[in-house]
Amino acid sequence: MGIGFYVYIDESGDEGFKFDQPGRGSSRWFVLSAVVTRAEHDRDAVRAVEKARLLLGRSPREALHFRNLKHEHRLPYIAKIVEARLRLVSVLIHKPNILEPEKFTSEPHLLYRYATRYLLERVSWLCRDHRRKSDDMARILFSNRSCMSYTDLRAYLQLLKDKTNDLDVRIDWSTFDPKDVEARTHDALMGLQIADATASAFYMACELTPQGFNEPRYANMLKSVVYSHEQQFIGYGLKFWPRGSPARVV
Repeated sequence: MGIGFYVYIDESGDEGFKFDQPGRGSSRWFVLSAVVTRAEHDRDAVRAVEKARLLLGRSPREALHFRNLKHEHRLPYIAKIVEARLRLVSVLIHKPNILEPEKFTSEPHLLYRYATRYLLERVSWLCRDHRRKSDDMARILFSNRSCMSYTDLRAYLQLLKDKTNDLDVRIDWSTFDPKDVEARTHDALMGLQIADATASAFYMACELTPQGFNEPRYANMLKSVVYSHEQQFIGYGLKFWPRGSPARVV
């Protein structure tokens, strides 16, 4: 077995349920995004960030954080991402539509884990359908959250694997092993910086500002590299949950 794909994962929004006026309290949306590259094309992710840094006049070692960029700098950054050989998968959760939010507040990070399940289902389909060798595996790399235990996350994924049929889990486990899932710092890997930009782009397309506006332009620019199956984006590269959540993007 060898590494056939690299998968970089980051999030935008929070997991809280204390809603107030837009821009105050908890976010309405929580977005978890993955950047998937073939192993032989992984350097494209590095080059995309390097080109963006150069274009924006940033230091060669400076990590890019999408939220900290001005609008006029986000646009060329997204344009460089689109030039790279990669695919994007995002899970977009509209928290006010969740019928039983208490199920996600009984212990920390349950919503994050649930989003991870949906995300890795779609990532596994993408890797399964595009691997060149039957035993090519995906290396899963999360952007490290200091407040979260990745030992617990790996245990959750192993539980899903062990109870795949009972829980109707649709992850193709031939594409990765839960015990090999890792967390790395945002600054360490260019792929994680692209995952940050992707999650932020789709979050901004959905979440209203305090003035009542959303910004779909970044997400629409990414459309050409969003994972699709038979020209279908929804349910593949873009998963909205719960059913009936308002979709403002692509």
